[in-house]
Amino acid sequence: MSLLVTRVTNATIARVAARTAQLRVVDGPDRGMELDLPAAGVVIGTDKACDVELTDSFVSRRHCSIIPTAQGFAISDLGSRNGTVIDGVAVGKVVAPPGVAIRIGKTLLQLMPADEVVDIPPSASDKFGALYGSSIAMRQVFAILERAAKSSAPVLILGESGTGKELMARGVHDASPRKDGPFVVFDCGASTETLIESDLFGHVKGAFTGSAGDRQGAFAAAHGGTLFLDEIGDLPVSLQPKLLRMLEAGEVVPVGARKPEKYDVRIVAATHRDVFGEVSRGGFRGDLYYRLAVVEIHVPPLRQRTGDLARLVAAFLERAGAPQLASQVGGAALERLERYHWPGNVRELRNVVTRAVALAGPDDDFQSIPIVLRPTSAAPDEGSAFRADRPFHAAKDELVARFEKEYLQDLVQRAGGNLSQAARIAGLERKFLYKLLERAGLRTKGTADDEASD
Repeated sequence: MSLLVTRVTNATIARVAARTAQLRVVDGPDRGMELDLPAAGVVIGTDKACDVELTDSFVSRRHCSIIPTAQGFAISDLGSRNGTVIDGVAVGKVVAPPGVAIRIGKTLLQLMPADEVVDIPPSASDKFGALYGSSIAMRQVFAILERAAKSSAPVLILGESGTGKELMARGVHDASPRKDGPFVVFDCGASTETLIESDLFGHVKGAFTGSAGDRQGAFAAAHGGTLFLDEIGDLPVSLQPKLLRMLEAGEVVPVGARKPEKYDVRIVAATHRDVFGEVSRGGFRGDLYYRLAVVEIHVPPLRQRTGDLARLVAAFLERAGAPQLASQVGGAALERLERYHWPGNVRELRNVVTRAVALAGPDDDFQSIPIVLRPTSAAPDEGSAFRADRPFHAAKDELVARFEKEYLQDLVQRAGGNLSQAARIAGLERKFLYKLLERAGLRTKGTADDEASD
């Protein structure tokens, strides 16, 4: 069994690196144990003859077996005294999806699929939908979006706030066979926890106090089209099994209803959160993550694609009603923009340009329009990292990104470029380290080769 995860890296040549399926002990006496699952599977128990020997006294001598298959993981209880439990239900023999968590005794196991990491050559186009980017990083993103748009496979877009994730989702919809169907946006972080289930799945009359009639949810509204789940990382854990059911069976049960409703919906999800890290920490269901991330795209922040700034600035000048300035972009003013860190990414650039045009005088040219940037190099005692002059998530993202990049640069240097050694030094899983390096723009062909040889 393998999962195809398409990722953007700094390499420009297609590459495939395969990794075997893994079993991970996430809780219990043997917490931290990891092993690759062979094609023949394993028997788990406390007996020394078992393939996976645990020390948990609540686990039977031969407790269960697990075999990776094309459909998922075939799990069989071997007559254990305390049972093999998935989502609170004891199972005898079942095929479970990737990322599933299994409770045996006091031990919690998680099954992770094999990944086939595919790097796709950059697109020949510097546009995708309403997005522009001539840099290699963005043309790699466009190449993946172009291919993903032709299918109905779920897409997971990961990137900082302001990088254009919703525009990418809209572009995928507009370039897909579903383009004539609805495109519905649902912000998982904007709805209250008490109402989000109704907002997503709908409810029937009398489902709860105040429900005077039936209500259509986001899935029903998106039937025949695309549902964009923004900030999927904010979706409550209690609702994640219901979303997983929709992805697997194409049906949901409205709040208060007894019968499921079937919908034909293509899911595109996005978040600025580190979802893979949340899976490792138990804050996001692994099986849902792997079901969403059939195509996974990492969007580079603006500071990693400054070569696109001139064209973006010109486009925003035209939108702001100053086309005469668009042809003047360059010089010291552009160099100043290229040196800026852009914590708010393209959204911040648009706001900066729009404000500059609004405040410009009739005789101003591009070099003299009032471009106002937030200071990013204040002295440490001024508390520059914690100023509340911008949204909380944007400030936090900037601080975390700065820490990660500096930490990872030192880590890779200490490990001599060997990512397996770097993962051991940092106490991180290799998969998680690869994702951190990608996000920080530090995953080079050298690190890719290291991964392929692991």
